[in-house]
Amino acid sequence: MQPEPTTGLRHRTVEVPAGRLHLVEQGTGPLVLLVHGFPESWYSWRRQLPALAAAGYRAVAIDVRGYGRSSKPAATEAYRMLDLVEDNAAVVRALGEERAVVVGHDWGSNIAAVSALLHPETFRAVGLLSVPYAPPGGPRPTDVFGPIGGPEQEFYVSYFQEPGRAEAEIEPDVRGWLAGFFAALSGDTLPAPDQADPHFVARGGQLRDRFPDGPLPAWLSEDDLDVYAAEFERTGLTGALNRYRNMDRDWEDLASHRGVPIKQPSLFIGGALDASTTWMSDAIEAYPTTLPGLSASHILEACGHWIQQERPDEVNGLLTDWLATLAD
Repeated sequence: MQPEPTTGLRHRTVEVPAGRLHLVEQGTGPLVLLVHGFPESWYSWRRQLPALAAAGYRAVAIDVRGYGRSSKPAATEAYRMLDLVEDNAAVVRALGEERAVVVGHDWGSNIAAVSALLHPETFRAVGLLSVPYAPPGGPRPTDVFGPIGGPEQEFYVSYFQEPGRAEAEIEPDVRGWLAGFFAALSGDTLPAPDQADPHFVARGGQLRDRFPDGPLPAWLSEDDLDVYAAEFERTGLTGALNRYRNMDRDWEDLASHRGVPIKQPSLFIGGALDASTTWMSDAIEAYPTTLPGLSASHILEACGHWIQQERPDEVNGLLTDWLATLAD
């Protein structure tokens, strides 16, 4: 099986605060900016670009700073949320546009949400995939994640905090690690409820110790996996992991926005088998307060974390239907 067709896709780089940001675009019309999560790239939107273009939109998927062909600043603090938001705003300007709809998945969902929160004049609507919106605030993130798991295991977010630690696990076998990570969070290959949770690391162990040992998820071909692996084998994982290493900085940077809702039109799509959806069910229940402009919240049955790749036709339909309700 070959990777998804790339006919009609236009690759380019634009100037942003990070240096240069690589993006892929297709179609003409109102701008829809697509922001990926960890550990992905613009390629995670390969099935949305042609669908959005066919529906009359200018669909643009970026490589977030530190990923793919975008600039990779050396400093850990260069990956704080405020900087990624400014990258998004700069992309809109570089494309000659004044406003855009921003749609994000996983970490991209958080980045999209804060982009809409801080720049409502630029981002007229926001779509959130997999990770619900929770307004800034609450306790310091590392204080929350540290105790999760107890003395016998460590939450993956805490495991990612120390520079070089996760890299030492992943980078000797990027392709194998990605295959396991994707499978661990996919609806058709995730571990059974009675098996060890892959979101945790046994003390002294590695995250991959709990990845399923079996076939790739149905949505991921060997060639698709090659695309992802080739990018991370070239760039390493530090830029991607630095997003996790800025969570406390984000908490401080966004202190003045604690509890602030996003008022623009919004959409949420989650997977019923995704821990991001189940762990953050309280955030979804709070949407009438935190997302007063919410058009709809959809939970896709039997779907895991990689929602726009696992269920592209459903996600494309929900996105295009929602976009059609928005004023240009």
